[in-house]
Amino acid sequence: MTIRVLIADDQELVRTGFQMILDAQPDIEVVAAVENGRLAVERAQHLRPDVCLLDIRMPELDGLEATLLLSGPDVADPLNVVVITTFDLDENVYGALKAGAKGFLLKDTSTELLLQAIRAAAEGDVLISPSVTARLVDTFTSGERTIAAEPVDAITEREEEVLAAVTRGLTNQELAEELFISLSTAKTHVASLMTKLGSRNRVELVIWAYESGRA
Repeated sequence: MTIRVLIADDQELVRTGFQMILDAQPDIEVVAAVENGRLAVERAQHLRPDVCLLDIRMPELDGLEATLLLSGPDVADPLNVVVITTFDLDENVYGALKAGAKGFLLKDTSTELLLQAIRAAAEGDVLISPSVTARLVDTFTSGERTIAAEPVDAITEREEEVLAAVTRGLTNQELAEELFISLSTAKTHVASLMTKLGSRNRVELVIWAYESGRA
């Protein structure tokens, strides 16, 4: 199956570079490349791509607002969004994930990680650059350390292994391969952890792991 991707970035060279990388893949096709968030939302709603790759800082409508309109909690048929940015970390990172983004990468990321994030998002999985995850965790666990409460339903031994893998930034596919389980089983374990811990995404799982002393 071909993964249809929309790219939105206000820098022409960046758009062109991403398009060249993605179009060179046998399983990925760029269906649109636009220069601002407003056009991204309009084209995405019309074309319904499998993945939207959005810069977080764009004119007219930034990546955070565009993500909320395309994949936010009030969207009836949300699209998969991966946010990519030049900036190491700011308050918009967590906001993008809360808005429903399926991934967050830095622009200096490797081609391999970019492709992993696109393919993971197309499958409904979430991939966040390990360096971004580490910075997010540092931001939200800095200062006085919060001790996370244990869930009412105890975490199983296998779920502990899954949590450790998620904390290291592994995708569901990588997690499945490492633990010698099927992809569907890996997804089930991650979903179970999110339910038990009341987490909305992988970053919140990682933060809980740090606060509970598991990472």
